[in-house]
Amino acid sequence: MKIGYVYSPLFLKHSAAGHPEAPQRLEAITQVWQDTRLLDNLVAIEPTPATDKDILRVHSQKHLNTIEYANRRGGLQIDGDTYMNEFSRDAAYLAAGAAMNAVDAVMTGVVDASFSLARPPGHHATRDLAMGFCLVNNVAVAAQYAIDNYNLERVLVMDFDVHHGNGTQDIFYASPNVYYFSTHRYPFYPGSGHWRDIGAEQGRGYTFNVPMPHSVGNEQFARVFDDLLYPAMARYQPQLVLVSAGYDAHWADPLGALTLLDATGYAYMTRVLHNIAREFSQGRIAFILEGGYNFDALGWSSYATVQALLGKPVTDDPLGAPPREERDISELIEHLQGVHQLV
Repeated sequence: MKIGYVYSPLFLKHSAAGHPEAPQRLEAITQVWQDTRLLDNLVAIEPTPATDKDILRVHSQKHLNTIEYANRRGGLQIDGDTYMNEFSRDAAYLAAGAAMNAVDAVMTGVVDASFSLARPPGHHATRDLAMGFCLVNNVAVAAQYAIDNYNLERVLVMDFDVHHGNGTQDIFYASPNVYYFSTHRYPFYPGSGHWRDIGAEQGRGYTFNVPMPHSVGNEQFARVFDDLLYPAMARYQPQLVLVSAGYDAHWADPLGALTLLDATGYAYMTRVLHNIAREFSQGRIAFILEGGYNFDALGWSSYATVQALLGKPVTDDPLGAPPREERDISELIEHLQGVHQLV
């Protein structure tokens, strides 16, 4: 099993003092991967920047104009959460390109699976707006690139970030070519992701939101993946699996809003996603980094993801088990099975 990772030191230069979406996020991941000698087993993939044409596949010219204006000024506070400094434009274009590189690597068979370790993250960026720490929607750029460049008709974007990927949903809401499946805390930032949101027009039925209450952890997430995601994908038959991999649903995350996943939970979800890829997508799967703001939890959870891809067991979390019992969501699962006609 060959697994590639995409990384550049440029991703560390996008920064703002005191902001939780900080360069230390990537430093924490690479430190754990180095200390465990995981990197020795991976294939390094050099990122190349996306072009305006690539980004305009999913974003408007208005959106690019905002980024260019901020870049000319040497940076800008776009909203209360989202910033740019003098390196942010180049980092954002390289992050989008890294997601495309991750797709290329699995589509051409250079590796069996890939992980884009890039920032700034992307899944909150809508067609017209940067928001929620996100400048360019990396996973959306990658999905549309895969459709256009490899003539794909069905791409799964599975988003397990604790925050709903409103931008990804917005971009593909009327498209049957991308199936957007999201697990997220609800109600919570950014306020979107109700179960009633199932897509529109030709995309109706291809958006699947699983809005979680607080205190949901490994066991209930596993049920969502087994009882909702897998049967939905057995029907959809994706040709490529992309994962918006946000690790802020970890129990120790400061922005995770009392969600109770740990590294073993992320490993289980990865195994299900990998099985979906192997059964329906010729094994083609790429992870695109999103959130995760406890540096230790981020490092060890991403490590668990790659260990699971390698087929190695993940039996514990160095940060410990979740501190309280998780909540049962049987009623939600049964309701969503009915909404999406899975029973």
